[in-house]
Amino acid sequence: MQPTQRPNVNPDMEAGLELANKSWKLAVTDGRRPNPAILTLTTADLWERLVDLVRRLGDLKHRWGLPEDCQVVLIYEAGQDGFWIARALQAMGIRVLVVDPASIPMPRHAKRAKTDRLDALKLLSELRAWLRADRRELRVLSIPSEDAEHKRLLSRERGLLQKEIGQHRDRMVKLLRTQGCTVQVDSNFAERVMSGELRRADGQRIPEELWDRLLRECERLELARRQFAAVERTLLHELPEELQRTIAMLARLRGVGWVGAMRLVLELLWRDFANRRQLGSCVGLVPQPYDSGDSHTDQGISKQGNRRVRALLIEMAWAWLKYQRGSDLAQWFARRTQGANKRGKRIAIVAVARRLVIALWRYVREGLVPNGALLKI
Repeated sequence: MQPTQRPNVNPDMEAGLELANKSWKLAVTDGRRPNPAILTLTTADLWERLVDLVRRLGDLKHRWGLPEDCQVVLIYEAGQDGFWIARALQAMGIRVLVVDPASIPMPRHAKRAKTDRLDALKLLSELRAWLRADRRELRVLSIPSEDAEHKRLLSRERGLLQKEIGQHRDRMVKLLRTQGCTVQVDSNFAERVMSGELRRADGQRIPEELWDRLLRECERLELARRQFAAVERTLLHELPEELQRTIAMLARLRGVGWVGAMRLVLELLWRDFANRRQLGSCVGLVPQPYDSGDSHTDQGISKQGNRRVRALLIEMAWAWLKYQRGSDLAQWFARRTQGANKRGKRIAIVAVARRLVIALWRYVREGLVPNGALLKI
């Protein structure tokens, strides 16, 4: 007597994709076979490799007797490849989930086997659980549009250039300190270096090798300044009008500058959040308790999500306390930290940042000005 086959409760194809530089490993199942199919994609050109992936999925549909229009759901980890694979596959009719690698549960053995094949199978297993409403672990990321990602990269480039300018200036100051020379790196610093005006503490000329090094640093600093100015001139005007209005709306609040408002919108507020808990979880400013038996430990914030947004919100929280002293949030901080030391205030500022981002989100979404907050004249 032939064994009774399991009913086909889910005819869709599900795939886990493990990405590597030289090859991709793909694990595919339709839910009716005991073992998934394992495919290796090794085409050198990445676009041709993607096309080969879609073609081989079509071959599996035909071999397994599935309809051509059946839904295909694919999962891969966010990494250095970004979101271009997801956008390309979505344009070809494939549903794609991009997940945070840190959210994928792993065994706690001291040693575990790790291969691309096993990783693809693990992704497939997590995808199947997620599709069947077991969504406690896997953290699925929002896929930005190509234009949104481009604007976000410009904003990050501005921050990198600003940091680079500070690094060049700091490096030159420290190099001169080794000769007992204390000067400020101002707008005419390069001219002073060229003219030989800079002297050591004993009045002698600085060494020739150090002089050449300073000239090279001045050239790099000037290049970074020009690039920074060019990005800053064009960045805000390249944004869509809707985002410009949102940035202008945030910048109306005292303590919020246009740079901070722009970074917050491009990094975070372009997404749709269902509630404040989703928002707090996205920025990683939610508490992470550890309660097991008699052990009760506060592990601090989760630090998940976008670290750039987290650092920005801490800076904005300090500025909010300075320029919005009469707001409910600033007064709450004052009451909470009365008599506290610096460490206590640094802990409390995290709570201020979490409450502030929720207040700003509601302000942008519903037009509700944070309680007690003042607008710029």
